Amino acid sequence: MAQNRLTRFLRSEWIYIVSSVLLVLFPHIVGWMTDSSPFGVQRGTRYIMSGSAVYWMSILIDIFALSVLVMSYNLMFGFTGVISFGHAMFFGLGGYLLGIVTQMTGLPPDIAFIAGVALVIVVSAVLGLGIGFATLRLRGVYFAIFTLAVSEMVLIYFGRWAVTGGEDGFALSTIPVWIDAAQSRINLYYVSLALFAGTFVFIRRLVNSPAGAVFKAIRENEMRAQAIGFNTLRFKLLSITIASVLGGLAGIIHALLAKKIGPEMLNVSHTVDALLMTIIGGVGTFTGPILGASGLTLADVLLREATVSIGSLTIDIGDSWLLILGLIFVLVVLIFPFGIVGTWNRLRMRFTRR
Repeated sequence: MAQNRLTRFLRSEWIYIVSSVLLVLFPHIVGWMTDSSPFGVQRGTRYIMSGSAVYWMSILIDIFALSVLVMSYNLMFGFTGVISFGHAMFFGLGGYLLGIVTQMTGLPPDIAFIAGVALVIVVSAVLGLGIGFATLRLRGVYFAIFTLAVSEMVLIYFGRWAVTGGEDGFALSTIPVWIDAAQSRINLYYVSLALFAGTFVFIRRLVNSPAGAVFKAIRENEMRAQAIGFNTLRFKLLSITIASVLGGLAGIIHALLAKKIGPEMLNVSHTVDALLMTIIGGVGTFTGPILGASGLTLADVLLREATVSIGSLTIDIGDSWLLILGLIFVLVVLIFPFGIVGTWNRLRMRFTRR
C-alpha cells in the first residue's frame, strides 16, 4: 500500500521534484557552465558579488519574488474571483516596513531583520483584513477602484514622507551579512527559493482543501454559494488576507535584492504586471503565474538591450519594449484564450476523455 502510494506520488509530482532539484543546484550548475563562482570573487577576507553565476542568481531571485507576488494575486483573482488594483501596496509596504525597522531603529541587524519581517506579516494581514472587511460588500469593479484609491494614497504618502527619503527613497545598508545581496547573494537565493516553493505548496494545498472549494464556488457564483449556506465574506477575507501577507513577503525579497526602497515599489504597475502575468500564464492555475512571471522577466532581460538590424535600419528593442510587451499579451490572449497553462490543461482533458 505504501509503495503504491509512493509510486503514484512520484508519477504525479515528478515534474515538481525535478524542478526543485534543478533550482537547488542552479547556482552551482551555472557556475560550472560559465566558469564562475556562485559565491562571488574573493578579495582578501570578503567576496565581491560579480560573475555570471551571481548575475543569473539575481535574475532568479527577481523571478522568485515576482512569482510569489503573482501567485498571491492569482489566489484572489484566479481562485476566488476578487479583482484588486491595489496589490502593489502590500508589495511596497513589505520593502518599506523592513527598511524602516532595519535602518532606523538602531536594533542589531539580525534582531531588526526578524522584527521587520514579523511587522510586515502583521501589518499586511491587518491592512488586508481591514480593507476587505470595510469594502468587500462592494463587488467587481467598485472594489477594484477602491483598492486602487487606497494604494495611490499610500504611494503619495511615502513619496512625500521625508523620513523615508521622499521620492528618492533610501538604501538598505544595515542588513544581516548572511542575507546581504552584496555579500551573500547565494544565501538570499536560497531564502527566496524557500519562500517561492513554500508559497506554491501552501497555495496548492489551500486551494485543494475544503476552503479552496469555497473559493472557487465564490468565483463561479457568489450568490449561489451564499444560498448553499457558506459565509462568503469570511472566505473572501481569508483569501485577501493571505494574498496580502504573501505580497508583503515578496516585497521584502525584492527590496533585499535591490538594496534600495522607493515609491516605485508602490506603483500600480506592479499590480498591472501581476494581472498580466496571471492572464498570460493562466488564471486559476497553479503553475500559470510562475510561467507568466518567468517568461516576461526573462524576455525583459534578454530583449531590453537587444537590437535588430534590417538592412541599414537598426531597431533598438529596448525603446519599444512596452509596445512589444503589448503585442506579446495580445498574441497570447488570441492563441491561448485561457492562458498558456489553462489552455494546455483544457486540451489535455479533451484528448484524455477521448
